Amino acid sequence: MTAPPPTPSPAAPQPPLIAVRQLTMGYALGSRRVEVLRGVDLQIAAGTRVAIAGPSGSGKTSLLLLLAGLERPSAGQVVVDGVDLGALDADALADLRRDRIGIVFQSFHLLPSLSALDNAALPLQMAGRRDARDVAGAMLARVGLGGRLQHRPSELSGGEQQRVAIARALVHRPRLLLADEPTGNLDDQTAESVRDLLFELNRDFGTTLVLVTHDLSFAARCDRVLRLHDGQLHETDPASLRAPADAVPA
Repeated sequence: MTAPPPTPSPAAPQPPLIAVRQLTMGYALGSRRVEVLRGVDLQIAAGTRVAIAGPSGSGKTSLLLLLAGLERPSAGQVVVDGVDLGALDADALADLRRDRIGIVFQSFHLLPSLSALDNAALPLQMAGRRDARDVAGAMLARVGLGGRLQHRPSELSGGEQQRVAIARALVHRPRLLLADEPTGNLDDQTAESVRDLLFELNRDFGTTLVLVTHDLSFAARCDRVLRLHDGQLHETDPASLRAPADAVPA
């Protein structure tokens, strides 16, 4: 009698792309100290879309800056893609961002003297890639700006500038994309097109997306929604933020 084939072993669980443990951050405000994060714990799986929501001043941007290694916590640990950010000096953190993290800001932060092409190529040029401008041109075409490569930021609309910023953030195919109110300076129609683009690129590239937003309809399109209140994160079901008739794109 033929023996049955062996039962395959279950796949080992993958470690989270982001692991935050007991994260605390505060700052002095006059004679008192304000704690914006109080012992926050968080794990985010690779490839997911996570929104961090909350009122102005709640610490959303502070948390994003900590995940990027642009700020240091008062206490606690941030591990991104297996790397403890607290163990890195400033140069090593810059290398980590260059290789594995993309960041999109509300105010675009493009260099005004450079063309869209050269702005988008910056991360690759910093890494010494000889094909930086070719790859950046292809990414700009991917975000709908193939005909605007030589335009400077002052010659682009707000939505076009944000698309350049998104291209720059993704040109090196990072594992993690952090977006801080990426549609906050845009009109409603342009904002919606940028939201669609972010989710489309997340799906196509498999990049983990963590975004800060006060727009709950934007947050509702994510896999997870985390509300920041009184220094603590509280998970909310995205479905609870959607209008009943909403069709939520994949």
